[in-house]
Amino acid sequence: MTNTIEPHIAKKRAPRMAREPIVDTIAAIEISATAKVAAEPKLKRQTKAAQVEALLAAGEGASLDALCKTSGWQAHTCRAFLTGLRKKGKQVERT
Repeated sequence: MTNTIEPHIAKKRAPRMAREPIVDTIAAIEISATAKVAAEPKLKRQTKAAQVEALLAAGEGASLDALCKTSGWQAHTCRAFLTGLRKKGKQVERT
């Protein structure tokens, strides 16, 4: 009795072909409509922080009351935001 070990030879299956897409006129219209919407540039959302920074960048700057009214934040939140700007390296002048 002889033991012969035959190497396992794995046969590769033929690759499966994807099904042909069924083009429906309604689906084609929907795809073209979404492509047009995606091509339009999106407007950048105006955040409260961006509004406050724009107010500070304007000519004479802004008072704490003006910052609070523009953003809807309380005074301590506005002061904390100004501290955050200073920590980010932006120059904030207090007078």
